[in-house]
Amino acid sequence: MSAPLLPAKKVSLLRTVQAVLWSFVGLRKGTEYQEDIAQLNPIHIIVVGIAACFVFVVGLMVFVHLVVGK
Repeated sequence: MSAPLLPAKKVSLLRTVQAVLWSFVGLRKGTEYQEDIAQLNPIHIIVVGIAACFVFVVGLMVFVHLVVGK
C-alpha cells in the first residue's frame, strides 16, 4: 500500500527568484539547496531561470552600449 500524497506546499515567486539568483552566483548551503529541491516547482525554476538569463544578457548589452557610446 502506498503512502498518501502530501499536499503540495505553495511557494512564493520571490522564493523561486531567490533560489535562481543564488544559483547564478553559485553560493548556496547544501541544506538550503535540498529545501529548494523539495519545495520548488521545476517548471517555475526553468521559467524564472530563462527570464533571469534574458534580463542578464539585455543588461550586459545596455551596459556595453553605454560604455562604448555612439
